[in-house]
Amino acid sequence: MRFSLVLAVVVAAAPIQSQQPAFHVLDYDLSLTLPDAGKRIEGVAKLTVRRLRAADTLTLDLEDLKVERVLVGGAPVPFAQDARHLRIATRAARGDTLEVVISYSGVPTDGLIIGADTAGRWIAFGDNWPNRARHWIPSIDHPSDKSTVTWSVNAPSERRVVANGRLLEETPLAAPGNLGGSTGGAGGARTLTRWRESRPIPVYLMTIAAAPLARFDLGATACGLAESGGCVPQQVYVAPEQLHILPGEFARAGDIVAFYSRIIGPFPYEKLAHLQSSTRYGGMENASAIFYADRLFRTRGAPAALIAHETAHQWFGDAVTEREWGHVWLSEGFATYFAALWSRHAFGDSTFASEMAQTRAQILRDPAVAARPVIDTLQTDLMSLLNANSYQKGGWTLHMLRSLIGDSAFFTGVRDYFVAHKHQTALTDDLMQAVERRAGVGLGWFFDQWLRRPGFARITTGWRYDGARRRVVLDVAQADTRSEPYRFPLTVAVTDAAGGVHRVRVDVPAQRAALIDLPLELATQPRALIIDPDVELLAEFREK
Repeated sequence: MRFSLVLAVVVAAAPIQSQQPAFHVLDYDLSLTLPDAGKRIEGVAKLTVRRLRAADTLTLDLEDLKVERVLVGGAPVPFAQDARHLRIATRAARGDTLEVVISYSGVPTDGLIIGADTAGRWIAFGDNWPNRARHWIPSIDHPSDKSTVTWSVNAPSERRVVANGRLLEETPLAAPGNLGGSTGGAGGARTLTRWRESRPIPVYLMTIAAAPLARFDLGATACGLAESGGCVPQQVYVAPEQLHILPGEFARAGDIVAFYSRIIGPFPYEKLAHLQSSTRYGGMENASAIFYADRLFRTRGAPAALIAHETAHQWFGDAVTEREWGHVWLSEGFATYFAALWSRHAFGDSTFASEMAQTRAQILRDPAVAARPVIDTLQTDLMSLLNANSYQKGGWTLHMLRSLIGDSAFFTGVRDYFVAHKHQTALTDDLMQAVERRAGVGLGWFFDQWLRRPGFARITTGWRYDGARRRVVLDVAQADTRSEPYRFPLTVAVTDAAGGVHRVRVDVPAQRAALIDLPLELATQPRALIIDPDVELLAEFREK
């Protein structure tokens, strides 16, 4: 997600940690009627709900829209609605499954963004992150609750409707008369479009687009690498006047999906659509239907780095979802780092190293990194979690983890983590345990140091040559009192008197000062030492 266009917005504060809810929604069957003009919508939400613990009231998040009727098991039941919640009386026993049908209508003030594009045409795009689905979907609006979803959207035929999952039908309907204002299509023609997402996803990823979109088919990509064993169909949907710029960087979309499928696991959804949208963020990783900012398509199209980032989310954030908001780095940090790994695959090691160096520079000067930890369970302003901790420092932590334990343990551990939690939720300790099993060492110190403490290492280095022992002695100081000393492996490139370069690796202890013999014997004093030549340590470096 969320190369964000606007972060200065107000989102209702929500608790980061939540008690286990009394109910879990297994499935949403959402029917919407969109107007010809205006912003009023009509909806029927059929929820399949399981009771998890003792409770006689099902509480759903819902704002803005008015509920007219609620049925449970086909019979009307009492309900109460306030400004933020819908409360429904139930008599279910623990483990029971209920069918709850909610009829509602009104004008959403958020979540479903209804407006006009630059040509004045009516458009609507779902825009739910972090907890804004409640403005148009009666739901348990929290990432810990993942569900399957079916969309049935009745809209003017001139608008194409795209949503999560697989397209089930596009059926022309008899014109029902004018809804909400002037006629939307020729003669008021309307179409029922149905999509089905058969994999459970959090509500913040459930979305629709309804706009005059033209489709560009990228074809069947990453064949043999989908969860189904087949290919991954990919499409790009844009305003008709932008169709001429395609495929642009979307020509790389097949390679991006294939790369992630090989190093993580098969692509987890039925298709992958890329859409020009008019919503808050530069990119939003809705499961199987990524939204990109409208302005990108009015210049040169979405850049490859953004496509790679949002596509990586289909595995991390979408298929494996952070259970609590304070662990959102499991989404954003992964997408940031795996986009960089794709860049290395596509453009080479020097591009990758340059990108990691630039990202490190951003981290070192960011005030949020200095003040707060990556795992930020005390933050109640969810928008404030979209910061350099969740993205850049989270990604850099994965980079250092890979350097620490090696490629084999890192990638097999990440694959184990993905497989164990696919279509479910996870916390940081789940990742730690998966990579610990593959690395064969405890990593609690590493995760605590880089994810549960603010800041980064600040080190000052010097060296001297001990001719009697033919050794280089490295002098490492961590005298900055703003944080405790860090423990880390450190690579040093030593250029000998003849011009040969030797890379050696030492373990730096969590001490204010340390003298470390480099594991290298030299007959004469070396010409030079370069600290961290491969850009593997998140640190501010100084020389004595």
